[in-house]
Amino acid sequence: MQLVIVESPTKAKTIGKFLGPKYKVFSSYGHVRDLPKSTIGVDLENNFEPKYITMPKARKTITLLKKEVAGSEKILLSTDPDREGEAIAWHLVQALGLNNLKSTSSAKASTGKQKPKVKTYERITFHEITKKAIEEALANPRQIDMNLVNAQQARRVLDRIVGYKLSPFLWKKVVRGLSAGRVQSVAVRLVVEREREVLKFIAEEYWTIVAKLKTQKPKVKNNEFEATLAKIGDKTLEKLGIKTKEEAEKITEDLKGANYIIENVDKKEVKRNPLPPFTTSALQQEAWKKLRFPAKLTMRLAQGLYEKGFITYHRTDSMNLSDLSLFAAKKFITENYGENYWAGYLRKYKAKGNVQEAHEAIRPTYPDNEPEKIKTKGEIDNNQFRLYHLIWHRFIACQMAQAIFDSTKVDISATSKSKTYGLQANGSVLKFDGFLKLYPLRFEETELPDLEANENLELIEVTPAQHFTQPPARFTEATLIKALETNGIGRPSTYAPILGTIQERNYIEKDEKKFFKPTEIGFVVNDILVANFPEVVDIKFTAHLEEDLDKIAEGKEEWVKVMNEFYDPFAKNLEQKYKDVSKKEVFHEQTDKKCPECGAPLIIRLGKYGKFYACSKFPECKYTESLKDNRIGIKCPKCGMGDLVEKRTKRKKVFYGCNQFPKCDFALWDKPIRQAQGEPYGEKCPKCGSLMVQTKRKQIKCSNIECESNKKPVDG
Repeated sequence: MQLVIVESPTKAKTIGKFLGPKYKVFSSYGHVRDLPKSTIGVDLENNFEPKYITMPKARKTITLLKKEVAGSEKILLSTDPDREGEAIAWHLVQALGLNNLKSTSSAKASTGKQKPKVKTYERITFHEITKKAIEEALANPRQIDMNLVNAQQARRVLDRIVGYKLSPFLWKKVVRGLSAGRVQSVAVRLVVEREREVLKFIAEEYWTIVAKLKTQKPKVKNNEFEATLAKIGDKTLEKLGIKTKEEAEKITEDLKGANYIIENVDKKEVKRNPLPPFTTSALQQEAWKKLRFPAKLTMRLAQGLYEKGFITYHRTDSMNLSDLSLFAAKKFITENYGENYWAGYLRKYKAKGNVQEAHEAIRPTYPDNEPEKIKTKGEIDNNQFRLYHLIWHRFIACQMAQAIFDSTKVDISATSKSKTYGLQANGSVLKFDGFLKLYPLRFEETELPDLEANENLELIEVTPAQHFTQPPARFTEATLIKALETNGIGRPSTYAPILGTIQERNYIEKDEKKFFKPTEIGFVVNDILVANFPEVVDIKFTAHLEEDLDKIAEGKEEWVKVMNEFYDPFAKNLEQKYKDVSKKEVFHEQTDKKCPECGAPLIIRLGKYGKFYACSKFPECKYTESLKDNRIGIKCPKCGMGDLVEKRTKRKKVFYGCNQFPKCDFALWDKPIRQAQGEPYGEKCPKCGSLMVQTKRKQIKCSNIECESNKKPVDG
């Protein structure tokens, strides 16, 4: 019997379908060993040797797997084909005592042929869970790739050193409970610096002028069109060229009396190529733009699709596509849309930078497996379907023909008594949709009438319009991932954890429009790290470390050498900063407010979640109060003394509760309704007297779930 070990039970179930009765497939349920949480777990004096322990949650799994190993003649380690998967396989070797066995390749090398009774282990990998891919993997086993393992160890040890060394510094110099991270702190810096650009931005006024014109040709339908002022005299008009209303009105009046004539008509065919297949970062960005899926959700759904055998491996920065998949896409396109919708050749894409082309882009394992087909079978849930729908359409579209537009550019001169102006009209009409038939993109069609050079035009009206320059856009999930990728920060598998961690640590948050903003504590932590540990949060330095990790994975660099180059200057600087940086007493601001518990003055202190009011007699008096007035204007119906306030759970979920907690525990998930006039306790249910609330879906109902009125929604 041969034992196959993977890291996921779903993956185990899918692989089991393709293997015969001589195989048993078991899951390790992810990592089985890790660094301890109680200590740094790295021997800083002995080549940064990690001190791994068996994870508590993995102990039962290890016991079970050891029993299966004892009864198996061969062990196949089939974890994911990346650094993390390689590390899991290596840790399984250590935890299960497989290093006392021979690997297949070493046994063959020592004897020249395989001894039938020698218990062995093998490492096999595949990038899609299909019968063909698994058979190829079984036919081509290999040893553990220690270069990949060392790259993963180096990343883990680097992150552990920064986290376990810098976090206590922040506790001592700012406030307890804070934490720092090697890559996460750089991501926070990007958000903070963008926010400061937004805050210091000063809008500039500018004006545009549009003329509505008409061709004088008889019997021409849709003979009106618009042209925008582009030149004054022979000088091209810049975006901020017209700065004031007075200037715009003066030009407008001049144009009203001008003669308009077409100088040139430039017609050409414009072709647009389809977008490439998805890499991990591209998938995360597009899933946010089109589906509003956070990166963490996207990766969870993609992992489920991969483990069920519907898509190729979802952690990749490669755009490579197998010939088999390309021919399958061609067959699907020609049979379902026609020969003219296929590109005419196998489109192949190449990613920029250092990419393992042996990997593939994210694509459906079977191109003819249409989204609706697998949804009908009930094999995936609704969100998995939506993501698969995106992946499938993107892959098929990347092999389709170009979209073709008829583009027209018209240059118009307007001659007034004082000067000559230049206007421009642009038209674009879709001639052949090509890949857009399957993967629509935003574009604006503007059809112009049939126009010719030297043709006189009739002016209908001239309209000036006021505009203001806009500040740099705050980051979204998509644009922050793009910024991380562009700057070489992190790798495909780390983007989602990075975004998740900096939100969980309360360093950044999303506003009502889902844009990222730094929190108060985010500003503070970023500023102290930038001022005192510039290399740790330096974008170029962090990107250089990522390159070193890649070199370790390729066997071009020793991981201990990379660690020494980072740690020695870091440790010396940290030691000095403990002496140089004083406690930030500036955060204990005095106020005129009095403590309602003991009457002592309230001061403003800085905590893990930002500034708050606290009693100056702490710890004798532990009274605290939110700095923000988050009352909703309704008295607590339970105690009658407190006010209802908007609160958030640790997971950022909004609820409404009494501000006298813990003395009063009244709380609601839905927002109580406040009457414009009436009692201060909010609008009451006419049937039971409980508070009326508005749900997230804007439905008005009684807060008492057992109330008769909730059987039928109350009319709001």
